[in-house]
Amino acid sequence: MNTATYALRDSATMLRRNLKHMARYPSQTLMLIGLPLLFLLLFVYVFGGTMGAGLPGAPTGDTGGTGHRGAYLTFITPGILTMTVASVSISTAVSVATDMTSGIIDRFRTMAVARSSVLTGHVLGALIQTALALATVLGVAFLLGLEAAASALQWAFLLGLLALLSFAMTWFTVALGLASPNPETASNWPMIFMLLPFVGSGFVPVGSMPVGLRWFAEYQPFTPVMEAARGLLAGSPDGTDSLWAVGWCAAIGLTGYLWARRLYRTRAAN
Repeated sequence: MNTATYALRDSATMLRRNLKHMARYPSQTLMLIGLPLLFLLLFVYVFGGTMGAGLPGAPTGDTGGTGHRGAYLTFITPGILTMTVASVSISTAVSVATDMTSGIIDRFRTMAVARSSVLTGHVLGALIQTALALATVLGVAFLLGLEAAASALQWAFLLGLLALLSFAMTWFTVALGLASPNPETASNWPMIFMLLPFVGSGFVPVGSMPVGLRWFAEYQPFTPVMEAARGLLAGSPDGTDSLWAVGWCAAIGLTGYLWARRLYRTRAAN
């Protein structure tokens, strides 16, 4: 077998290792999925009636709040999906930091294991975990009454955008895990990504924010992703938002990959 074949084989082995960790500790996966679901239920049923009434084009005369909740559910679902991707990325950073501090990398160095396969296994495992989490959150959103006007092609673009965001965030949090001195620190650094949907267009329209916060919300990375996802779900995608979303994902992913590769080569060689 050539070098590429060995690398693919070792990457598959590392992927199985990470999937076994997920199966052995299902509570961690449930926590990662449970947090976005908690926010979804909380905002729809506790705040949805009031906040939905303030959305542009909200139905009038809805004294029971049902129509307002439905409108708000449609509005916040892209923010919850983005938060789901960020939630899984925290677990990825912790897993990488644990490997780097537990001595397992030293054991791999004594074996005929492709160096790139360790990080590849983490990335592929995180993508599978994210796909399960996103499917669960979307399923619950539809059970709550989510209405989507997206065509089959627009659904394909939406799923592709979420996959691209997940890939980019995974590589960036892999780098954060490598840069962390311990798993505790690795669990803290990515928390900022959980907060970004709140200071973007995830839960309220950007236009309702004060001027300074509005400027940040408009230009931070997650806002174009959420706006592009919102447009795709509504069946009326905005090309500008989509281009900005793909550009931000590409920039985050490339930065994370190059940073992770440099850190891993440095730490694995020590």
